[in-house]
Amino acid sequence: MVFSSFTFLLLFMPCVILLYWIMPAKARIPFLFAASLLFYGWGNPAWLLLLGYSLLLNWGGAQLMMRTGKHRKAVFVILIILNLLPLAVFKYAGLLRDTWNGLLPWKLRFDDLPLPAGISFFTFQAMSYLFDVYRGEARLQKNFMTFGAYVTLFPQLVAGPIVRYIDLEQQLIDHPKPTAGEMRTGLQRFAVGLCKKVLLADAMGRLWSQMNGDFAQAGALGAWIGLLAFSFQIFFDFSGYSDMAIGLGHMMGFTMPENFDRPYRARSLTDFWRRWHMTLTDWFKAYVYIPLGGSRVGKVRRDINLLIVWALTGLWHGAGWNFVLWGLYFAVLLMLEKRFLLKNERWEAVPGALRQGFTFLLVMFGWALFSGFGGELVSAMVGVHGFATAESLTACAAFAPLLLVCGAISFLPAPKNFPLKRFATPLLILLCLAALAAQGYAPFVYFQF
Repeated sequence: MVFSSFTFLLLFMPCVILLYWIMPAKARIPFLFAASLLFYGWGNPAWLLLLGYSLLLNWGGAQLMMRTGKHRKAVFVILIILNLLPLAVFKYAGLLRDTWNGLLPWKLRFDDLPLPAGISFFTFQAMSYLFDVYRGEARLQKNFMTFGAYVTLFPQLVAGPIVRYIDLEQQLIDHPKPTAGEMRTGLQRFAVGLCKKVLLADAMGRLWSQMNGDFAQAGALGAWIGLLAFSFQIFFDFSGYSDMAIGLGHMMGFTMPENFDRPYRARSLTDFWRRWHMTLTDWFKAYVYIPLGGSRVGKVRRDINLLIVWALTGLWHGAGWNFVLWGLYFAVLLMLEKRFLLKNERWEAVPGALRQGFTFLLVMFGWALFSGFGGELVSAMVGVHGFATAESLTACAAFAPLLLVCGAISFLPAPKNFPLKRFATPLLILLCLAALAAQGYAPFVYFQF
C-alpha cells in the first residue's frame, strides 16, 4: 500500500486515524502495530515473514545480548550479521552473481528474488535499536508490542525517515493521543507532501522518462532538461514522502525527525548532506563514521573513513556499481572540499548564489551516476546527438511551467508569513485525488531501497 493510492487515502488512513484517536490509551500501541502489519503486508503478505524475522531477531536478540555478560560483544556482532543477511540475499545477491560471472570463468546461475519494499529502511531502524542498547544509550524494551510498533510504524516503515529508538521510546510508552491542533497540523503537512509527490514529482518523472527513453531523440537540450527533471523528481518524491510520514505521525501524536531542509539551497556539498536525507546521514555518522574515528583522527585517516562511509551509503541505495560510484564520487568531492574550500576566504567571498549554483551542478552530475544512465546521458549532454529535435523541444516547452515551479520551490527562500490556510488543505487533497484519477499513481522512488 502506498500513500498516493485511493486505498490508502480514502480507506486506510481515515479509518486508522479515527480509530486510533477514539480508542483507550492501552489499546493504541497494539492497534498501531496491527495496522502497520496490515499496511506492509497489503501488497505482498509474504513480506511479513521477513519483517517478522527482523522483529524477533532484534527484540529477542537484544534480550539475549544483555544477559551474556563478557560475551555481549560476540552476540552483538552475530546479531548485526544476521540483520544484514536478508539484505545480502534479497538485495545484493544479484550484484555479487553478475560481478562474479563478469570476472571469473565459473558461472553462478540463480534468479533474482523480488526485493521487499523498504527492506533497507526497517533493517537500519531495527539495527539502531541494537546499537543503542549495546552502547547503553537506550533501555531494553521488554514489551514486544511496543518494540514492534517502533519498527513497523507505518508512516515511515518503507521509506523513512529512519527514527532512532531513543527518539521515539517515550512517545511509544506514553500512548499519545493527538490534540485537535496536532491533527490539523499533521493533515496540512500530509497535504503538502502529497502535492509534492502527485503534482510535481510524478510530472518530473514523466519528463525524465521521455528523455531517457531515447537520448538520440532528446539531444543535448533534452538530456540537460531531463537530468534537471530527474533531480527535481527524486527530491520532491522523497521529501514529499517524508512530509507525509511526519504529517501522519502528528495526526497520531508522534513527533518524527525532519528528513530534508531545502537541500538545493546548499552552498557546499557538506551543507547539502546536512540537509538531504538527514536521518540516513545521522545513522551513518553515529554508527559508522564516529566509531571509525570520524574527523578526530588525521587527515589521511579521515579521508579513508569518508571513503568507507560513502561507499556503504552508495551500496545502501542500490545493488549496482553505479550506486557505489555515486557514493565514492561524493566522498572524493567532500574530501577535496574539506581540504581546500571550507573556511577558505576566497571561496567564502564568492557570492552565495554562485556557490549555490555550483553545488547544485555537482549534485546534478551525481544524480547522472545515480540514474544508471551515466555514459549515455553524459554523451547526450555534450552534444553527441546534436542540440535538440522537434519532439524534445515540444516536451521541454510543455513541462516548462512545472519546471519553473519546481525551481522556485527548490532554490528561492521560503516565503515569510505564508501559512497553509485551513480551507486550502482539503482543496489540495481534492486536487491530488483528481490528478490521481486522471493519471494513476507512480511508486515512490525510494521504495526500491
